[in-house]
Amino acid sequence: MRAKKIRETRDLRTSETRADRLEGVVVVSASAENAEAAARDIAALLRNRLADKGETPETALAGLICFVCASYDTATFAAEIHSCLPDIPIYGCTTAGELTLSGWASNSVVAIGFLRQNFTIVAHMLEQLSHFGVEEGRAAAAEARAALMAKIPESDTNQCFGMLLIDGMCRREEAVISALYSAFDDIPVIGGSAGDSMSFEKTWMIRDGAIHRDAALLLLFHTDIPFSTFKSDYFEPTSHKMVVTEADIEQRVVRELNAEPAAQEYARQVGLIESSLDAASFASHPVLVGVGGQYYARSIQKVNADGSLSFFCAIDEGLVLTVAKSLDPYASTLATFERMEAELGAVSLYIGFDCVLRRLAAERSQIAHRLSDLYRAHRVVGFNTYGEQYRSMHVNQTFTGIALGYRDDKERPS
Repeated sequence: MRAKKIRETRDLRTSETRADRLEGVVVVSASAENAEAAARDIAALLRNRLADKGETPETALAGLICFVCASYDTATFAAEIHSCLPDIPIYGCTTAGELTLSGWASNSVVAIGFLRQNFTIVAHMLEQLSHFGVEEGRAAAAEARAALMAKIPESDTNQCFGMLLIDGMCRREEAVISALYSAFDDIPVIGGSAGDSMSFEKTWMIRDGAIHRDAALLLLFHTDIPFSTFKSDYFEPTSHKMVVTEADIEQRVVRELNAEPAAQEYARQVGLIESSLDAASFASHPVLVGVGGQYYARSIQKVNADGSLSFFCAIDEGLVLTVAKSLDPYASTLATFERMEAELGAVSLYIGFDCVLRRLAAERSQIAHRLSDLYRAHRVVGFNTYGEQYRSMHVNQTFTGIALGYRDDKERPS
């Protein structure tokens, strides 16, 4: 135990001594009493930060991404930030919690500005996801890819990545990411499903001064900064299995597991009392699906009045669910950071999409402060999601994202 504590302290100390400079991006966050004030604060902070470099947001930024808490009026925020920064492409979505340079946050906005000298960005909005078609998705992805390729040297295609922000209540994530990814060839994609602070009612996409529901934002980036995508979780399969024997596939509702009422059988399998099931229970006891020799979490959203279970991810009758065993969340997350740093060298910034159930589980097990400190030490920004995108997969209870390095050794802080 003492050796583990020493390692943890050393890791945090090492990260804290790194230079404050970020490579290719400007990150600010604000927490104000209302959406209008938060938007103005974000714009003012960006102007102040860029003024130190002799720049303005208009001259410096290729685009701005805002992750906005659901307690703010999203339409007001979108209109005000666009009014403050009318000449900058602005994208974003609502959250179930924010990841700032100070760690986990709530009731705030975190904004990431991408410098024009390091990034080229192309955006495509997908609307009416309830009527989404695979061919439509492939065509949209091909169009966005072609638009990006027209702006960059042909030899630089390996310096591109995608980000998908999608309505967290659309229930179409799997179809969308699968269709888009098939048109991207070797361009990796990461992203997250928008949240609404666990209300499960409405989530919003932001593009410039407008907001959208039943929609997704596809962003394609080209950069001269080294990067790598990542995926991290902390579960392993057990021998306990459950088969989905009755389900409403469109609504992602499981009515029966092993031919028994779903909530009752789930509680029995994980060793809980059915009446005690809540979001924290599901965060601590996810189920897994095996795909291609690997296991991915399929998290439960809630228990319904009839004893059925609503899921965050797609389900189907006949699907085999495996009860998961939790590993050490801190150790597994730290191992992800160490792996990225072994690959890239020093990491300037992690843009992360962190499932809200990971945060709930950390709070329940009283390690939220430690994990938040770890995120702060490694400079993670992003938001808590209702689901995560990683390459061609939509997953749950996972931490995905992109690590941005430094352009050359001379520019890396010691």
